[in-house]
Amino acid sequence: MKVLLSLTGALEAATGVVLLVAPSVLVELMVGAAPGTPAGVTVSRVTGVAMLALGVACWLARADAASRAARGLVAAMLLYNVAVVAILVLAWASLGLFGIAFWPVVLAHTGLAAWCVACLSTRTLEEKPF
Repeated sequence: MKVLLSLTGALEAATGVVLLVAPSVLVELMVGAAPGTPAGVTVSRVTGVAMLALGVACWLARADAASRAARGLVAAMLLYNVAVVAILVLAWASLGLFGIAFWPVVLAHTGLAAWCVACLSTRTLEEKPF
């Protein structure tokens, strides 16, 4: 779980910073279209702050990966990763949104979701269920 939290922390924080600094670049790479309006850029930046916060939480929790709080964070990241995959695939299927980084992002979030499931399904003997 420590490696998952470390990797997730670094990736989400970096993505959040890019969304804060240059939202149009990342959105263009992912879905093939810029945010387009000041409102779209603003929402992209708010998303960037949220991703940065997730990254910081994961990064800080890596030192205590065996705690119930860390398990809760991994459960939340499972929800996040599954939702990202669903939202992106729906955007591709129904709206035709697709950029050069689209499938790598979908595959990365699918892999992270599977890793979250694997981490949550393994327990040490002294752990109690949620």
